Amino acid sequence: MSLPGEINDKRRLAVDVGGTFTDVVLLDGDTPFTTKVLTTIDSPERGVLDGAQEVLHRAGRTLADVDLVILGTTLATNALIERKGARTALITTRGFRDLVEIGLEDRFAQYDIFLHKPAPLVARRWRFGIAERIDAQGRVLLPLDEAAVHQLAQTLKQQEIESVAIVYLQSFTNPVHERRTAEILRQHLPDLTITLSSDVCPEIREYERLSTASANAYVQPLMSGYLTRLERILSDRGLNAPLFLMTSGGGITTLATGISQPVRLVESGPAGGAILARLIGEQLRTPKVLSFDMGGTTAKICFIDDYQPQISRSFEFGRVHRYQKGSGLPVRIPVIEMVEIGAGGGSIARIDTLGRVQVGPDSAGSQPGPVSYDLGGTQVTITDANVQLGVIDPASFAQGKITLNPGLAAEAIERQIGAPLALSADLAAQAVTEIVAENMANAARVHATELGKQVENYTLVAFGGAAPLHAARLARKLGIRRVVVPRSAGVGSALGFLSAPIAYQAVRSFYQQLEGIDHQAVDQVLGELERQARDIVRQASGEAPLALQRLVYLRYAGQGHEVPVSLPDGPLTADAVGELRRRFTAVYRQLYGRSLDHVAVEAISWTVTVSTLSAVVEGHPASAPRSVPAPEEGGARRAVLLADRSAPVPVPVFVRSELTPQVVIRGPALITEAETTTVVDDGFIAWQTAQGHLLLEEEKTEGARA
Repeated sequence: MSLPGEINDKRRLAVDVGGTFTDVVLLDGDTPFTTKVLTTIDSPERGVLDGAQEVLHRAGRTLADVDLVILGTTLATNALIERKGARTALITTRGFRDLVEIGLEDRFAQYDIFLHKPAPLVARRWRFGIAERIDAQGRVLLPLDEAAVHQLAQTLKQQEIESVAIVYLQSFTNPVHERRTAEILRQHLPDLTITLSSDVCPEIREYERLSTASANAYVQPLMSGYLTRLERILSDRGLNAPLFLMTSGGGITTLATGISQPVRLVESGPAGGAILARLIGEQLRTPKVLSFDMGGTTAKICFIDDYQPQISRSFEFGRVHRYQKGSGLPVRIPVIEMVEIGAGGGSIARIDTLGRVQVGPDSAGSQPGPVSYDLGGTQVTITDANVQLGVIDPASFAQGKITLNPGLAAEAIERQIGAPLALSADLAAQAVTEIVAENMANAARVHATELGKQVENYTLVAFGGAAPLHAARLARKLGIRRVVVPRSAGVGSALGFLSAPIAYQAVRSFYQQLEGIDHQAVDQVLGELERQARDIVRQASGEAPLALQRLVYLRYAGQGHEVPVSLPDGPLTADAVGELRRRFTAVYRQLYGRSLDHVAVEAISWTVTVSTLSAVVEGHPASAPRSVPAPEEGGARRAVLLADRSAPVPVPVFVRSELTPQVVIRGPALITEAETTTVVDDGFIAWQTAQGHLLLEEEKTEGARA
């Protein structure tokens, strides 16, 4: 695993702060040292320091020996979902303060008379309108009422407001009023945190821009305090290296950018997992990969084609209905396209009013955690079910840091799940894991349908503490024949951070029609975006070679949504515009099966992404050895209740670190490692590849499928 540019051979520390566990990886040369510690919710930096000290001690190193630290965190995500952010105000154009509640004037569930829309992040009493107006061309129609801003500053002080989002209409064309408002507020309130929509989201569509700027302002004091404290503590303990952050778009950015635009960190952990899955695909020459990341709180699924995860410009958080698009609050940031399911090791199982087993999306987290943790948890979770089924060794869970109590898990499962369904504890636990597998499979099928993909053509790459336990079952439900469990799979997302490029995407809405386009104005916009992105990347990359990607979002005149099209290299000449029109037609036909050649084409937004070059990966396709010996007799065995069995059976247990590429294991079997266990289901064989990845493949025998 390596980073591009000039930081390939340095000692690198990666930390992924999740909702349940904090994963830490120290890469010393080619040797990884990994650990998982419980996330310290009240003070996340404590978990980071505990995990870092552990891996450094095992490697015989100190913080002074580390050359690079990369952090991914769910802190911003959790603050948004749990509504535990700052006391935030919104300042917008007079008459538009209720736009955050009006939204898009639609209903995500048209016929649901009990429909509940997500509540805005900013309460109405803290939303203020200021007289000003700028038109779509950036011309000032009504000057800013500066006296009202001075007066408002006193109101904000009286209300003890901690953070402000300033979002004026059309500010993406001319930010002068937003910037002047910020100047006035800083004169009166120098400690106030201020977010400008023209900095965070300079794009059309007021509702999305309001929502994005509000989300940034809501989490900025929390993230700024956390990141600043962490940097100071690490420095006090001897760290001389820079601290970088993983972004939701799959790139690494500077600490300063993360502090000023923390909304870009919302999906940083899952993005690292997608980067790892892409790398695995390159190493195994497998261009179609389905990334499956299942940790303690959620499971994430991402399709990767031709070694590239799909990037989206929008994301929803806090959905009222977990699978219902439109039931959450939107943020417009670069994000790797994936679907997230409330299915992690800590996800809570229950019987609903119709007598059905339901799992998630709520989680026991790290405090109090699953019942088997014996830390005060009382509700049955997926981890408790896996303990009951025998696939988790209570003595070695999380490297032995947590000694699980199977008796507590069995009693809770029998009382909460088994008794209402007249099932034994074993069969009740099996019901929980089967529902979880079906929930994840259904989410993957829906996501594949939305993207126009055939899921059975993909290789499943499973990582995270819980994914290897469920990967074979999920693959069978989806018709996937091959599963890869990467090296150090239990800390896969953190490991993915170490393969991510340093990158930044700058965007701006600038309306143009391709016919009669203002070439000079567009080139000026693209040049400014490139300088902005390049300046940020250079802060972290030094003089490393950089790659440039330019996109424009195009649509036919009158349409409401755009499609991204890559821009030709060089200035936007007449020939380049003609090529751009041809590219748009091809992309549109691929998506919709037709084109509207008689309709004018409009350009809405322009993006420039600057990144360090990806390292060249030498790939080798993996194939099983020709002979497949039967599992060795003797050795460790454990009673396990498999998915399609009615009673536990003894299965062999292998230690992953002791396997060689010549050893082929026929399921059912368990393969254990420091942070997770891989279940090799009936009908699968497993072996270790030359790169150290564990590969499971379904044997082509009649009746192999469930």
